Amino acid sequence: MKSILKLLSLLLLGLLAYLAFWPVAVSPVAWNAPKNSGYSGKFQPNDRLSELEFVDLDGRTGPEDADVGPDGLIYLAMHGGEILRIGQEGVIETFAATNGRPLGIEFGNDGTLFVADAYLGLLSIDQDGQVTLLANETEQGSPILYANDLDVAADGTIYFSDASTRFGAEESGGTLAASILDLVEHSANARVLKYAPSSRTTTVFADGLTFANGIAIDETNEALLVAETGEYRVWQFPLAGGPGKVILQDIPGFPDNLNHASDGTYWLGVVSPRNLIMDKLSGSPFFRRVVMRLPEALKPAPTRYGFILRFNAQGDVVETLQDPSGEFALTTGAISLANGQIAVTSLTEPRLGLLK
Repeated sequence: MKSILKLLSLLLLGLLAYLAFWPVAVSPVAWNAPKNSGYSGKFQPNDRLSELEFVDLDGRTGPEDADVGPDGLIYLAMHGGEILRIGQEGVIETFAATNGRPLGIEFGNDGTLFVADAYLGLLSIDQDGQVTLLANETEQGSPILYANDLDVAADGTIYFSDASTRFGAEESGGTLAASILDLVEHSANARVLKYAPSSRTTTVFADGLTFANGIAIDETNEALLVAETGEYRVWQFPLAGGPGKVILQDIPGFPDNLNHASDGTYWLGVVSPRNLIMDKLSGSPFFRRVVMRLPEALKPAPTRYGFILRFNAQGDVVETLQDPSGEFALTTGAISLANGQIAVTSLTEPRLGLLK
């Protein structure tokens, strides 16, 4: 009996030593998570996303972002590296393949499709589907490890987010794995980059963000909106330079893509509710390291809850569309269509959502 107790004691000590000291990839930083009022007030739950109709994507998954092309068709950035096009009568076509992980996509005025590819950097795709690498590092030689979303200014300048300079999307085992590492560490290492087509140079526009994500030029072409996933908020930065300001905060989930709505407001995807345990541990780097030593099934992971919202230039929430059942979940954003519908995108779904 004593030998069994001794063995159990040694095993327990070994487990405690593992949880306390085993090396992990993250170096967590203490921070103060803002109060989470949850789904209340302007975020009151509803089931408006339960009215979605679906376009099956022929076995592909993860329509991360969408845009309407000059031909009036919907284009999708897919998890497998393809850019899909929904042709006439709903036929799914492969327009191009980046051989990476395309996330944010946006058409320029000349019909060129610009892509923030998490594995490769900033890309352009011409109308024949030819892919060209525009930037995979900054002018100072800093590699772009996690290109995430983008928008194109009136003068052709491209602004795009580099969600993490610590955890590369490809090197970390994928976009979701890298995002979890960065959010757990919370070292505010993300940035927004600026690509000038005339000089083909990429410079840092803003930095010090925690997982910079969705990007949108405002309707006046004077400011840039940036979703900061790790702090549950949206920034506004003047394009002419200078400090930014927070216009929307205390979102009860992780904000993702930003896109223009048809009336001058903005669509914002909320990919998952906030993780209450990780918020409680925001001030404890030690226990966040312990969490990263747990089995995969016990580590932080997204919760299936469909949620997109629309807000105006002042940061006022105009409406929310939700699906508490999680039937269509991990919602990354939405775009407005010419027929009055919106197309709703997702990190993992094998289909595109359409809502009248």
